[in-house]
Amino acid sequence: MKVLIQGASIAGPVLAYWLARYGADVTVVERAPALRKTGGHAIDLFRPAVEVSERMGVLPQIEHLATGTAVLMAHRPWAARPARIDYLKLEKTMSDRHVEIMRDDLSEVYYTACRDDVDFRFCDRITDIADDGTVTFAQAPCERFDVVVGADGLHSGVRQLVFGDVPEQFLGGYLSVVSVPKALAHTGEMTGYFEPDRVAMVYTADHLVDARAVFIFRPRSPIDYDHRAVDRQKVELRNAFAGVSTEVDHWLAELERTPTFYFDAITQLEMATWSRGRVTLVGDAGYCPGPAVGGSTSLAVYGAYVLAGEMARAAGDHATAFATYEKIMTPSVLGSRKLARANATTIVPGSRWGVRALVGIGRAITVLPLSVTQAIARLNDRGVRLYDTMPLPEYDESPEAVAAPGDSV
Repeated sequence: MKVLIQGASIAGPVLAYWLARYGADVTVVERAPALRKTGGHAIDLFRPAVEVSERMGVLPQIEHLATGTAVLMAHRPWAARPARIDYLKLEKTMSDRHVEIMRDDLSEVYYTACRDDVDFRFCDRITDIADDGTVTFAQAPCERFDVVVGADGLHSGVRQLVFGDVPEQFLGGYLSVVSVPKALAHTGEMTGYFEPDRVAMVYTADHLVDARAVFIFRPRSPIDYDHRAVDRQKVELRNAFAGVSTEVDHWLAELERTPTFYFDAITQLEMATWSRGRVTLVGDAGYCPGPAVGGSTSLAVYGAYVLAGEMARAAGDHATAFATYEKIMTPSVLGSRKLARANATTIVPGSRWGVRALVGIGRAITVLPLSVTQAIARLNDRGVRLYDTMPLPEYDESPEAVAAPGDSV
């Protein structure tokens, strides 16, 4: 069975790993010239994604590359001193198995795990997909595949080709990540400034050569900008965080010379189905709950594992596999969307009272016994513990589980 995946970030390599293990002939196409090194932010792997990584044999590498953030120092303009929050305890309250890792590091771990068994083609992209699976590329000659998967993120090209324009629901905020000198952060500590409608944080890790300043803000109305207009994005970011603090001003000053910069609206997809014919979507391409607010990376790893497993279980019958894949994933996707909509306002409160409540929760978690905070969190499996409750199916991991290359599907 020949499978083409577009996207070599997170979901794509995880899917490729499992499909190759099940005996499929897998190709991954990526428009970038190499693995993307975007200077991205730290992401959370919750229990299902941690267990998938463990089954892939890469969990030790992931844990070795963990950010190691242990403390959050939360500054507020009306408080003389920052609140000290036990970040590790906060993570353990949210999930029994959790790792925080830089997105670029995680992508490289997954890529390394499958690169010897998968055909990776960089500097190319899909430009057309016919009903029979014949794919036209920007660079390579046309080729037919049994299944095509879009794992190319929120702004998926595969989704655009197959489903046309799919509206993205704006959750009211914007996320920006800026690479800054490592000297502006302290290893093991995240420094944050919390105000109504805006939060700025900086952190680093032992193995990084820089630090990352993360900005999340909620303006009164949506910003009209082009996603390619980087200079305009930097102006909007400066305006949004003007006057927060002298330290934040130092972070923003790096916009003039930062090697990497990310800026995008926090949006989510609400597709009722993400499969059509021989094509399906995985991760943010099909069901992004919202960057930074909805656990999208863990959902992408989980979805890639389930999709590969169902294709193996269906012995290459893509119609059956896609239907079961969506049936399994739909409750988790719907739950993630709901959680993201709530997090979009609670993570960046719109009032001073909201900021006090958010920091107060962090302080309570810090002083209460872990057994108590975990017990309270478990009372709401649709909230912060949502990801730990997602069922992880068991699949036959023997090779040749899917149809062989060229077999009828």
